[in-house]
Amino acid sequence: MVSATRDVELVGDATASNLARAALFAALIGAFAYVSFPNPVSPAPVTLQVLGVFLAGILLGPVWGGAACGLYLLAGALGAPVFAGGSAGLGVLVGPTAGYLWSYPFAAAAIGVVVHGGTSLVDPTSISLLRLVGAMALGVVVIYAFGVVGLMAVQNLGPVEAFLGGAAAFIPAEVLKIVAGVGIVRSDAIAAAR
Repeated sequence: MVSATRDVELVGDATASNLARAALFAALIGAFAYVSFPNPVSPAPVTLQVLGVFLAGILLGPVWGGAACGLYLLAGALGAPVFAGGSAGLGVLVGPTAGYLWSYPFAAAAIGVVVHGGTSLVDPTSISLLRLVGAMALGVVVIYAFGVVGLMAVQNLGPVEAFLGGAAAFIPAEVLKIVAGVGIVRSDAIAAAR
């Protein structure tokens, strides 16, 4: 008896490649959570997670950049120690930093839409400096808007107190992350990888 076999492709090559890239960026954001610096105007340290969100939106675009951040949140919720200070679990996603964390997929998507002008990807090295910086600045606004609202809800803070302690104290660090993001995107290594 002869039986015929057929190849069945459950997931296309492009989808598999994009999913692998999203997983890589989720891991990068998790690794960046371990890189922290003291903040001279706040007891909370500065981490590099936001830089990972910037890069996910810029290099993966709005759909897969947002998916990368969603995978990051899922990994942390399931117990992988990928949140700041090596924390993990659902408690972190309802705690004081919850607003910031929940903002990451939205911020990456917003950055991707601005950089790529929609959902179709373009070479990010060809984007103007103004557009690139503007996209990351928009990402910062999204992250800190969610974060301040989260602080108001979880810590029962007023809007001014939440903004001063949860956003204004970190703006200089975010400017440095934007500069780093520009440097990475404009680097020869990124251009060669494209």
